[in-house]
Amino acid sequence: MSEPLLELTIDEADIGRRLDVLLAERLPQFSRTLIKKSIDAGGVTVSGRAERPAYKLEAGDVVLLASLVAPAEGPTPEAIALSLIYEDDDIVVVDKPPGMVVHPAKGHWAGTLTAALAHHFGEGLSKTGGPTRPGIVHRLDRDTSGVIIVAKHDQAHERLADQFQDRTTEKEYLAIMVGVYDRDADIVDEPIGPHPHIREKKAIRRGHPDSRDAVTTFEIIERFRRFALLRAKPKTGRTHQIRVHLAHIGHPILCDKQYGGRSRITASELNGGVAKPDEPALLERQALHAHRLTLNHPTTGKRMTFEAPLPEDIEGVLRFLRGDS
Repeated sequence: MSEPLLELTIDEADIGRRLDVLLAERLPQFSRTLIKKSIDAGGVTVSGRAERPAYKLEAGDVVLLASLVAPAEGPTPEAIALSLIYEDDDIVVVDKPPGMVVHPAKGHWAGTLTAALAHHFGEGLSKTGGPTRPGIVHRLDRDTSGVIIVAKHDQAHERLADQFQDRTTEKEYLAIMVGVYDRDADIVDEPIGPHPHIREKKAIRRGHPDSRDAVTTFEIIERFRRFALLRAKPKTGRTHQIRVHLAHIGHPILCDKQYGGRSRITASELNGGVAKPDEPALLERQALHAHRLTLNHPTTGKRMTFEAPLPEDIEGVLRFLRGDS
C-alpha cells in the first residue's frame, strides 16, 4: 500500500477550521480546487471516514490524504524544484531525486516529474508521449535516482526514442548489492516477464509468451564485508531489469523491498546487528542510481554523456561502510 501524501492530527489551534482550507495551507504546491476535488473523490479521510470539503475540524481528528485526483488533461503544474544537468532548445536533462514518480499513475497523481516539468517549461515539451507524459522519453522507477532526459519538441522526442529502441544509448547505473559476489564482473542474460502472482513485480520467465530478452552486464567497483558497490549496464530496457537480475543471482539491491525483502536499514544492521530502539535509518529506498547516460544529440548528432553524482543517502551508506563516519 502506498504511503499517504499527508497525515496529521488536529490540535486546538485548528479546531473549527475547514478541511479544504487547512489542507490547502499545508500543501501550498497544490491548488485549493485540486484539493477539493480530491476530498470529493474520497482521497481524503477524517478519522477513517469521508467528509465534505467544508467539514469543520474537531480536536483529535486524524486527517489522511491518500491521493489526489487524476488531472483530466495533462499533469497539474507544481512548483517543485528540479536539478538540471543540461538544457538547450531541444532537450532537458534532469537529475531525478529518489521518491519522485516520473508520470501520473494510479495512487501517484501529484508530486511527479511531469508536474514539475509542466511548472518550469509549460507547453515547451514534446507531446509524442500523450497528455499525461509531456516530454517523457524514458523512465526511472520512483525510488531510483539519477539521469533522465526530456524532449522539448516532437522531433527531438522521436529521435531520442529511436535510440532507446535501437539500443544505441549507453546507460550506466551504480548500486549497492547485498552480499559479496565472487567475480569481478559478470553478465546476466535472462528473459524478464510478468511475475506469476504479484502484478507489481517482474520475474525471470523462461519460455513465457510475455517474456522479453534482457541482458545486464555488471562489474564490482568496491567490496565491503557484507555488501558491494557495483556498476551495472543494461543492454536492454526492461522494467525493473537490474533489480530482477541482481535478485536472480542471489544478490539483491540493498533496501529493495520488492526484490530483497526490506525497505530500510540502520547503521547497526549494516554492521550485521539489530537496530536499536528509535535508531534512524541510513537508507530508506533501493540503493540504485542512474549515474550516466550517453546518446546522440537529437539535432546535432553529437555524442554526449550526462552524469549525475551519487545522492547523499547512498553516499552516506558508502561512507559508513568505508568507516568514514
